[in-house]
Amino acid sequence: MKNKTLSTAPTEFIEAAGTRLAFRRVGSESGVPLICLQHFSGTMDSWDPAVIDGLGECRPVIVFDNAGIGRSAGETPATVEEMAAVARAFITTIESGPIDLLGYSLGGMIAQVLAAGEPQLVRKALFVGTAPQGGEEHLVAVLKEARSHTDAADVRLPLFFTNSAASQAAGLEFVMRTRARTEDRDPESGPEIMSQHTKAITAWCATRDPLHRVLTAIQQPALVLSGSDDTMLPDINAYTMFKHLANAQLILYPDAGHGALFQYPQRFVRHVMQFLAE
Repeated sequence: MKNKTLSTAPTEFIEAAGTRLAFRRVGSESGVPLICLQHFSGTMDSWDPAVIDGLGECRPVIVFDNAGIGRSAGETPATVEEMAAVARAFITTIESGPIDLLGYSLGGMIAQVLAAGEPQLVRKALFVGTAPQGGEEHLVAVLKEARSHTDAADVRLPLFFTNSAASQAAGLEFVMRTRARTEDRDPESGPEIMSQHTKAITAWCATRDPLHRVLTAIQQPALVLSGSDDTMLPDINAYTMFKHLANAQLILYPDAGHGALFQYPQRFVRHVMQFLAE
């Protein structure tokens, strides 16, 4: 049977923590499931099909909308911890055994809380373009700067990619891939969702923790990935995480911004698959 792809998988729904949550299953039917946690204001359709479908070649991949996002019901939480509680309820409702986690940006913050608090649930964790609690963030400034590029074909081009011709070209290819699904798409996030997510990210990074208690609680194997020129959540965050996680590897992608995984989708998939197979 041919694997379902991000562009063809039907949207399904499940009740978790009293909330109706939307999700899609992609890829193989066997193997340890990989649960993907999305970025600031992102929906299931914000993922790159090249990344999700590539990861699904050898395992089940599940993408979902947290509460109040896309086609999921409920109110959008305003803290990382509340978002993690929803994600925990979703995962434990849909899967009985250990899972792997891929958290990108805001999703990486949620993944840290889950990996630290659920060692029996999370087998391995990937933290992509994210920050530890108390880390450095420039979300509001970067969003403002990106929106000033009124001539950009898509706001994600100045937001996720560097100014180089190569990065912008890769970004345009990414934008086109995200439009492959033409039916049953999630509604895009509006100002209220963005406001809640802004509160969550800024509060997470404003909470100073010199002992790095969340990171040191994560004993599972971890892979930390970042773009070398991420202006939103700078790469110093990745190095801090690498230094304080018990069992971590670190990868920086050259000439890449916040969307490094979308700029180098094949390379990213190879790195992730190798890490998960070890």
